[in-house]
Amino acid sequence: MVTQAYAQEAEIPAEDHGTEAAGTTDAAHATDDAHGDPTADTHATTEAHGGDHGSDVFPPFDPATFPSQLLWLAITFGVLYLLLSKVALPRLGGIVENRKALIDADLAAADADRQKTDAAIAAYEKALAEAKAKAQGIASETRDAIQADLASKRAAVEGDLAAKVSEAEGRIAQTKAEALTHVDEIAGETARAVVGQLVGDVSADSVRAAVAKVKG
Repeated sequence: MVTQAYAQEAEIPAEDHGTEAAGTTDAAHATDDAHGDPTADTHATTEAHGGDHGSDVFPPFDPATFPSQLLWLAITFGVLYLLLSKVALPRLGGIVENRKALIDADLAAADADRQKTDAAIAAYEKALAEAKAKAQGIASETRDAIQADLASKRAAVEGDLAAKVSEAEGRIAQTKAEALTHVDEIAGETARAVVGQLVGDVSADSVRAAVAKVKG
């Protein structure tokens, strides 16, 4: 037992010496690598810091980066605000003003055209009413003139007819009077012819006397 414990105690310093020797060997190799590779210190420092601060948190959600994020957010917001207020918004305002001016001009032109159209319609209606009134006046005057002309022509025709009728009646009366003046002669000749056929030849004086007696 004593021998085994002593042996274990003897082995432990041996292991420590082996570890120290290995550490010395690694340090020597690191020194040699550092002299051989200039970036070795940088890699070693990065690995050291990475080992110290390594985390599974997404960087934007890491509370340690909040101050820098807020700073850049404020800077970005300020730059965007300046760009919008100095460049974008004035241009948009100018475009809106130009569009408003164009719309107002179009509305004014449309209103002017509407007023012109209303005036033209009113003038047309007035001219139409005047033309209707004038046409009615002309028609009335024409009708009156035609009626007067027809009345004068009818009066002239009636006067002509009356004159012709009077003339015809005068001629008829004259013809009748002339015919009546020859009735005695016609009657006497007729009676003489009839009596001559019945009793023989008679004198004209006796026949006229007989007709005058009968007419008497």
